[in-house]
Amino acid sequence: MNESDRGATQAPKHPTLASTQPRSKPLPERSPKPAHEDPTAPGRVAAILASPSYREADRDLDFLGWDAVRGVRLEIDYQKAELLLGQHRIEHTIVVFGSTRLMEPATAAAAVRELEKSAARAPTDAELARQLAVARRQLANSRYYDEARALGRLVGRAPPLPTGGKVVVMTGGGPGIMEAANRGACDVGAKTVGLNITLPHEQYPNPYVTPELCFSFHYFAVRKLHFLQRARALVAFPGGFGTLDEVFETLALIQTRKMPAVPVVLVGRSYWERVFDVEFLLAEGTIDPEDHELFGYAESGEEVWDIICRWHAAAGTPHFPAPRTNR
Repeated sequence: MNESDRGATQAPKHPTLASTQPRSKPLPERSPKPAHEDPTAPGRVAAILASPSYREADRDLDFLGWDAVRGVRLEIDYQKAELLLGQHRIEHTIVVFGSTRLMEPATAAAAVRELEKSAARAPTDAELARQLAVARRQLANSRYYDEARALGRLVGRAPPLPTGGKVVVMTGGGPGIMEAANRGACDVGAKTVGLNITLPHEQYPNPYVTPELCFSFHYFAVRKLHFLQRARALVAFPGGFGTLDEVFETLALIQTRKMPAVPVVLVGRSYWERVFDVEFLLAEGTIDPEDHELFGYAESGEEVWDIICRWHAAAGTPHFPAPRTNR
């Protein structure tokens, strides 16, 4: 073989642009084994392609639902929200909890009127009487909807932080008090976050959460982590089991120093003092006197915001405007 023949069989010294073009000759795996070579081949290949084992793992929903893959599900349940919150520079939040059943005043008043009509037609119906009594209590408590909305506006109007970004409202994304807080921030054009949870029944987020900041979680534990990870205060309006769960868990984490202290504000002192008797816990020795100082009470959105600002001013954290001085 002469020198020119040897050069014709060797690879070029440098890659060429041919590598960017479609192949002129397909690779062998581009076509299945033909039937004329083995009549059973097409059926065998079809069975392989249809087998769940052949699905790519990240596209195989059945596989991702296995108990053994729960760790992966926990990780991606956390990571999606973590990455998107980071992209939007959501670093400091005011977390607001409260009942999904507390409506805005006009809606609560309409519910009372309808039940009053029904009760008038059936004055001996004990269940209707009970429903009417509850509706009247909900109407009285609907003022908390307005106060949560006012708080949302105050947080939404807070100036940017010295390090950039803003303090934002974060709720569970549902109706009632959560809707009110998100709505208040939305009223003033501020971003607002909602952390929904997947439940056995269909549910919808409230319409006032910023679309790109509304998340749906599978695991309560991961959702709770995101609630507290950026929290600079936790505000609890009157609520039921879900609200109590968040309040007591946060207090336990602060009590045990598993998370940095933040102000915990319970709105509606008369409600909360009936829900749990702190003086009784102290007398029984199940909490210490200093644990009574882990939270405070407020009656209005303005008072809540003032408490939060004063707490952070005393702690030396520059995340909030200076508290009002005319009190």
